[in-house]
Amino acid sequence: MDRLVTIRSCRYGMDIRLSQDADFDVLAEELAGKFRDSAKFFKDARMALSFSGRILTRSEEEEILKIIGDNTDINILCIISHDEKMEVMYRSVVEQTLLDMQKRDGQFYRGTLAKRQVLESDSSIVILGDVEPGAKIIAKGNIVIVGALYGSVHAGASGDRNAFVAALSMQPRKLCISDIEAKRQIICQESLTIKGPQIAVVDGKRIYLDPLVDETSGCIRLV
Repeated sequence: MDRLVTIRSCRYGMDIRLSQDADFDVLAEELAGKFRDSAKFFKDARMALSFSGRILTRSEEEEILKIIGDNTDINILCIISHDEKMEVMYRSVVEQTLLDMQKRDGQFYRGTLAKRQVLESDSSIVILGDVEPGAKIIAKGNIVIVGALYGSVHAGASGDRNAFVAALSMQPRKLCISDIEAKRQIICQESLTIKGPQIAVVDGKRIYLDPLVDETSGCIRLV
């Protein structure tokens, strides 16, 4: 029975490994029991969550989140995908943001920001989805988009020039860091020359775009 569900800690939170062959209702019952038994251990922990062992539907993911909420005081910040294209980005972003949240409150948003949607944060924010044309994000800290950026973003809105904007794909309508606005044409041109995730940072009086992953070392650049 123990092999049906395995709860493991990982560097960025918690991974739930589920049997591929068992019925989901059986897994849900087993999972509820495990969380009831370990509720005192988790207390009011804040963590990211990932699944392994089988592919879940959105409704099944929501059912597991409800089980966790009903049986523990864990605050699930986000669900991490195991998509190979985004795994490195997810892992590094979540680790960095969770560290940042130990010092101040951070924010996660799961879903695509559509036209005319505006999202504001008093600290850093991670978007688990795309930012479509016409959407806007304003944050006093960093902005990380685990998806494509086509809308407008303003990081370091309180005057922090050390803030950054990172995305899997970078074609913003408008990009500002602190009091500096990037020239859209230059950012779009630089984006086309960079393969993979990108990061926008301030250097002097201009915003530059660089690869988020150093191809020579495989390291993540989160400044």
